[in-house]
Amino acid sequence: MTRVTTVLRRARKAIQDFDLLKALQSEINHELSNPAPFQNEECGSLGDFSIEWDSRNSQDVLLRRRFESGEEVAVSAILGADAGTEDRLPREALVKVCVKKPGLSSILQFDCRGFGDYRVPNFQIDNAYYIASTSGLDSSAYKGPSFSSLDPTLQTEFLRYLQARGIEENLISFLILHLHKKEQGQYVNWLHRLQAMAAHDE
Repeated sequence: MTRVTTVLRRARKAIQDFDLLKALQSEINHELSNPAPFQNEECGSLGDFSIEWDSRNSQDVLLRRRFESGEEVAVSAILGADAGTEDRLPREALVKVCVKKPGLSSILQFDCRGFGDYRVPNFQIDNAYYIASTSGLDSSAYKGPSFSSLDPTLQTEFLRYLQARGIEENLISFLILHLHKKEQGQYVNWLHRLQAMAAHDE
């Protein structure tokens, strides 16, 4: 490889790096000057739940509530897949609710979704499982039928069961909004980290 070729390759690389830096800076400027509609909103509440896990580096959040009876309710939530829409409407929150009774090793687990406008969200249960023991999870064990196949009255009572434990509109509003704000902050931080790496001189 001749010296001229080496110089040309380095120049081409420098130009490409500069173009990437410009594109990253443009995206950062866009995100900071055009925040998503929900960014400055405050909606919903935790109720009697407390945040147990909410790392800046993870996409999920974990809430917990303990009743005087000893019953515990744990709620984990994460945003669903991006549908690729350009209007930046809130994505659905995938919510897992686990209920544990004192003195029992078994738990009830509900796979749920919160979706729609975070000001007045919709909430539905997709699955309800009985797990005999948290220490010996068996993927082949029967956990229950598909939720949609249950009698409508039973489906309604399961929903009321969760509502009585605080899984209601205010909490779902909080989760949808909180997860979107969390992801937005993570995206901007990701852009900054890429920018710093691209700008690093070898």
